[in-house]
Amino acid sequence: MNEVSEMSNNFIIMGPAGSGKGTQAKLLSKKLNLPHISTGVMCREIREQDTELGRKVKQMHDAGVLVTDEIMFEILLERFKNPDIREGFVLDGFPRNLNQAEFLERHKPINRVIFLEVSEEEVIRRMTARRVCSKCKAEYNIIYIKLKQEGICDKCGGKLIQRADDNPDSIRERLNEFYEQTILVINFYDKKGILLRVNGERPIEKVFEEMVAGLEK
Repeated sequence: MNEVSEMSNNFIIMGPAGSGKGTQAKLLSKKLNLPHISTGVMCREIREQDTELGRKVKQMHDAGVLVTDEIMFEILLERFKNPDIREGFVLDGFPRNLNQAEFLERHKPINRVIFLEVSEEEVIRRMTARRVCSKCKAEYNIIYIKLKQEGICDKCGGKLIQRADDNPDSIRERLNEFYEQTILVINFYDKKGILLRVNGERPIEKVFEEMVAGLEK
């Protein structure tokens, strides 16, 4: 296989919450000069819009349920119309299930899938360290970010709080749900021969190095 920059260019980065997939997707996006598509970010932006779709997404978020496949398909089909993805993209947060993977096969076939492997213990350690500003909603992880003042947002001075569901029991439950749905997706891409497993427990730069090295083989 040639250098990463010469490869086909539709990539997915997968992993459980807390695996660092968003961070690694941004790094790969920058290296390859491809747009980073985060379905989580798109949904948060859409929910703030006073549209029928925005109201539907907000209703599901407020109810604590995942956005339905049909709505995710609508959101992605609209995003795929943007000419910036002609050369490819780096996608994270999707697919979560086999139906979503098959949707991509029909509309934007994927060339490589990176799966970040992280143990349950490490996911819990990372996610219980997450904090969000009560005022400006800026997000922090106190493992990786040294705050100017403990418990205070560097951006606006607001109080940092921990989300109610960022506790070990809730995290384990979400992990179980993730693997129940996603194991089928992992197997789907593994059988196609495009899955790259990467140890996601090491420092960010080491994970990225292993990921790029694996793509260049």
